[in-house]
Order: sequence, then C-alpha cells, then structure tokens
Amino acid sequence: MYLGGMLLFLGAPLLLGSVYGLTMGVFLSILFVGRIMGEEKMLGEELEGYVDYKKKVKYRLIPYIW
Repeated sequence: MYLGGMLLFLGAPLLLGSVYGLTMGVFLSILFVGRIMGEEKMLGEELEGYVDYKKKVKYRLIPYIW
C-alpha cells in the first residue's frame, strides 16, 4: 500500500509536469518512510511473533533494496 501511494505521489506530478507536485510527492514519500519505521517499531513491541516475521521478510518497501 505504501509503495503504491509513493508511486502515485511521484508519478502523477511527473506525468503532469508539475515541479511543485513533485516536491510535495518527495515530501510525502519521506513522511511515509518515517511512518513505516514507527509502525515497525510499534508492531515489534506489541504484536507477538512480529520479530520472527521480520527475520523472514527482509525488505519493507522496495524489493532487494529496503
């Protein structure tokens, strides 16, 4: 879901040629990354078995990168 949102926030301004929209897309993508990190921390603390799941699934957002 997060990757789809980021692609939308970055792709639409590129398609429309909007520099301001692209700037907002980059800003929103950075906010998404912060949210992902906070969500992972909370899930690791509160959800039983999530730490083991994280060991199996290595990539959070972009396969083979992060």
